[in-house]
This record gives sequence, C-alpha cells and structure tokens, in this order.
Amino acid sequence: MPLPKISRPFLIAFLMLGLALLAVSFAPIFIRLSETELGPNGTVFNRLFVFFICFGTGKFVTENFSPTQKEEEASPITSKQWILLGSVGAIATISLVLWAISLQYTTVAKSVLLNNLTPIFTTLGSWLFLEKTFDSKFLVGMSIAVAGAITLGIEDLSGAAEGSLMGDVYALLSAVFLGTYFLIVEQLRLRFSATTILLWRCAVGSVILIPITLLAEGQLFPTTQTALLAVIGLGLISEGLGQRLVADSMNIFSSSFVSLFLLLEPIVSAILAWFIFLEHLTLTTWLGFAVVLTGIYLAQASKAATAQAMEQEEYRSQQANYQ
Repeated sequence: MPLPKISRPFLIAFLMLGLALLAVSFAPIFIRLSETELGPNGTVFNRLFVFFICFGTGKFVTENFSPTQKEEEASPITSKQWILLGSVGAIATISLVLWAISLQYTTVAKSVLLNNLTPIFTTLGSWLFLEKTFDSKFLVGMSIAVAGAITLGIEDLSGAAEGSLMGDVYALLSAVFLGTYFLIVEQLRLRFSATTILLWRCAVGSVILIPITLLAEGQLFPTTQTALLAVIGLGLISEGLGQRLVADSMNIFSSSFVSLFLLLEPIVSAILAWFIFLEHLTLTTWLGFAVVLTGIYLAQASKAATAQAMEQEEYRSQQANYQ
C-alpha cells in the first residue's frame, strides 16, 4: 500500500511544531539559569513581562498601522469572558511559580515530567465541571500515567534527598493549576486569538507578581548577564516562540495530536539538562518516563479525546461562519 503524499503545508506545520517543542523544552533550563540571581517569583514575573512588552508592542503596531489586521470585533465580550480573561493570568501565574519553585528542589527531568501530567488533570476537570465523558481506553491510560508518577516518587521516598520529594509535590501542584489553565483557554479560544489570551495572561500575571516579588524576594529585575539572558530567553523563546508556534500548528493539526507531540518535552528537557547541568538520569527516572508517557499516549489516543477535539473544531467553525 503506497504511503500518502505529504503536502507542503503539512510538512511546514510539522517542522513548526518540532521547533515549538524545542523552544518550550528550554524553559526549565532558562529557569535554572535565572534562579542563579532571581527567586522563582521574579523569574516568572520577568518571563511574563518580557513577553507582554515585546508581543504587546507588536500587536499594538500591527492593529493600528495595518488596515488588514482587524481582530475580534465581531461580537461583544460577555461578563463570563471578562472573568475568564482575568482568571487566566492568575491561574497561569500560580502554575508557573510552583514550577519554578520545584526546580529549586528536584531535577529538571522529574519536574518537567510531572508537569506533563497536565492532560490527566485537564481531563478530570472536563469530566467534573464540563460534564464530558471518556471511554475505557482513556481511563486505562490515565491509570497507567498515575502509576508512572508513583514510580517517580519511589527514588525520593527511599533515598536521602528529602527535598527532592518536596520539589516533586510542587511540580505536581503546578500540573493541577496548568490543567485548570488549559480548561479556561479552551473556553476563551472560541472567542479570542492565542496572542490575545497570552497577552492577558502575561499582563494580569505581571501585575499580581510585582508586589509578591518585592515583598518575598526584594528584587524585581535581573542585574547579571546570565539571569538577564535567561529571562529574555524565557519571554521570547519559551513563552513567545514556543507557545505561538504551538497555536499556529493547530491550523493543520488537531489539539489532540499537538498535546501528544508535546509529551516529548520531558525527554528533550532531560537531554538538555544532561548536557548543560550534567544531571544524572537513573533507571527509576527512565522507567517513570516510559510508564507515564505510555499512559498519557493511551489517554490522548482514545476515541473520547479525538471526538472532543473534533467537536471543538466544528464549534469554532460554526462560530466563525456566524460572525
């Protein structure tokens, strides 16, 4: 049976998604470098602030000096959407701060992998609050992923590094809040572009973090070259390039496929940390990688997950035609 011909738009989108994967995988590396001077709150603030200044300026210039760029003026913003726009920044900020704290106590590999349990919590939230249903294949995959997460904690529970277990807890809580963030974004994407949502997230998050950072850490901006380059990398590469390309790739791929592809992030981050920080990856960690990724793969590949993605895309298409 001959292989299907790969179209040029498909190939370009796939390459963009691969570049997005590499960009977001650098986030824990940049965070580690930033925290040589800044605290976790300061690191997250600068990440959001750099993105907001650069991309906010770009959006302002584009919308005011390009007559072809007229976005999101078809229907008025509802009160619910205003609330969601405000909460998206607060929820995302909590998740990012918890993740940054976790990197002070545990390895990049474990922090990123536990953070990638996010699809599980997103699914639970969809079931509890949005009344979505899932088939047995998805539930089996979720169970396997949870078992993998427990496997990751065995080394910390039996070892001498007690602080590492605390870092795993912070990373897991970060995944819970990130799952909530994705649920909110899923609702907002019916009305707003990815750039608009990210700008609101970064604006609200920056405002929240200014007093927290000053009171808790006493330093808002970096002064050393290493930390300065790190926060610029977070804002432009991980937040800007990575998240922007992920959103762009959804013009070709379904959100289910994109989520599945981004599960490669912990492996890429672990390899980067091995090269940069010389972090040692034990057999237990690799086993946790395999089990969790297998479980999430089964969950994301289920018919329920695919049906939800198709329903979401169909609804967006109907909204676009209506407007």
